[in-house]
Amino acid sequence: MSIRHYNSRRNRRSGISHRAQVLLQTILGITILLQISYPLISGEALRVVTIATVYFSALTMVLHAFYSFGPKYVSIYLPITFLFGFGIEQLGMRTTWPFGSYTYDSSLGFQILGLPLVVPFAWVMMCHPVLVVARRISKNWVFLFGGIAMMGWDLFLDPQMVADHRWVWSFTGAHVPFAKNIPLSNAFGWLFAGIAITALLHVILPRDRRKSSAGFAVVDIFMLWTLFAGVVGNLFFFSRPGVGFLGGLVLGAIMVPYAFSRWLGRP
Repeated sequence: MSIRHYNSRRNRRSGISHRAQVLLQTILGITILLQISYPLISGEALRVVTIATVYFSALTMVLHAFYSFGPKYVSIYLPITFLFGFGIEQLGMRTTWPFGSYTYDSSLGFQILGLPLVVPFAWVMMCHPVLVVARRISKNWVFLFGGIAMMGWDLFLDPQMVADHRWVWSFTGAHVPFAKNIPLSNAFGWLFAGIAITALLHVILPRDRRKSSAGFAVVDIFMLWTLFAGVVGNLFFFSRPGVGFLGGLVLGAIMVPYAFSRWLGRP
């Protein structure tokens, strides 16, 4: 009698084609190079790089979602995330809830109903990797970890965009620690919005990957780079050590257990 080791069919996956892998890695590489150039340029070049970074990042994550989970996942993820980002930003601009009172500058490019098109694509850029991370580290609290991750990312984003005059806040009262130009309500707004979109995506998006699936290295690199660049950029380039510390603390609280789970935990 022989004993055979059984592997379930869902775990029998091959990688994506070499051409697809090269495409995915190239778009990710361009994204990171754009971010590296950010503190080294100014003026119109900086404006173009700011917008291009979001679009290339969003493209990277949509491609990864397609190669990992398939067209059904992308056909749900892309419109839902874009419309959620568009809707909650419109709500925020017109009612001040949940983020506070703010206005976008025209330097962010083409606008729809006063909202720069690049803004909802920033939601597309972040929600897929955040969902992957949150699903990895939790089964029952995916929505909460997703909300914290989104808030941590924005703790890096808002101070930089305000400093570059991409948007401006109008408020009195409490502000985000180390960021006097940003209301505390914005941090809680991002926590709430992050919880809402992560919970929605977790419910409606499949978890099973394609048989020929991309690995998660692209998500690992993108999210860890976001953490690293946020901390290092604020410490050494933007003279905002407090922002680097706070954003690093919040986003790091999610990325540290994720990293341990990815490299030391279950396959």
